Amino acid sequence: MVGGMEMPLHERIAADLRRRIASGELAVGAQVPSESQLCAQWDASRAPVRQALTTLRAEGMIGGGRGKPAVVRRHTLSQPFETFLSFSSWAAGLGHVPGQRTLEIARRPASAEVADALALDEGTPVVQLLRQRLIDGRPTMLERTTFVESVGRLLFDFDCDSGSLYQYLGEQGVDMTVARHQIDAVAADETDSDLLEVAVGAPLLRERRRASGVDGRPVEYSDDRYRPDMVSFSIENSQQAHPALLRDWRAS
Repeated sequence: MVGGMEMPLHERIAADLRRRIASGELAVGAQVPSESQLCAQWDASRAPVRQALTTLRAEGMIGGGRGKPAVVRRHTLSQPFETFLSFSSWAAGLGHVPGQRTLEIARRPASAEVADALALDEGTPVVQLLRQRLIDGRPTMLERTTFVESVGRLLFDFDCDSGSLYQYLGEQGVDMTVARHQIDAVAADETDSDLLEVAVGAPLLRERRRASGVDGRPVEYSDDRYRPDMVSFSIENSQQAHPALLRDWRAS
């Protein structure tokens, strides 16, 4: 269900196949169920089944054709930029149930680190969020996000636990089309330990992100900390395309 409405059949078929691939049920190199098998499983005509398979081909998750059975090419989902920003869209796209718990939203003076990241003077008012992110009810990531005040104040009229705040901000006309990502490791502090259910000092994957509009003005700075037993990152590039940063779900 999305927003109280059932997803179209082709999207449900695609989401289920993504889930089976991401979990390892369908391993890389394994044959994907045939159109006739999927039609029988879903009591569907060939049209939605073919649409679902076409979607997964476009994402690069499956390949093959010309009379040959489709096979799994990779277990991760290539993400367009807006999907990377949105944890909810990413998790749902893999066939999992995203969740979030907003623990704090506050307007406060920018620290030196935040001011540098957002090109502000230290002490300038900003809006900060602390959110616990979950996949299938399991704590997966802790999100410490800071927005410039003109953007962050929009969130005081939004239920941050109701869905993707990035989708909401986009609907409000907020431009976040450029981002710089920095990935490193960090030891879990007491807050991380409590909310991610790991020991103090345990290694976490940290993604620090600064998002800007096309005019180059920073809008958001985020410090996101992931459990490395559940999420990993990879870079995919080619001579024909710019490198793409991928966030990968580790089934366990």
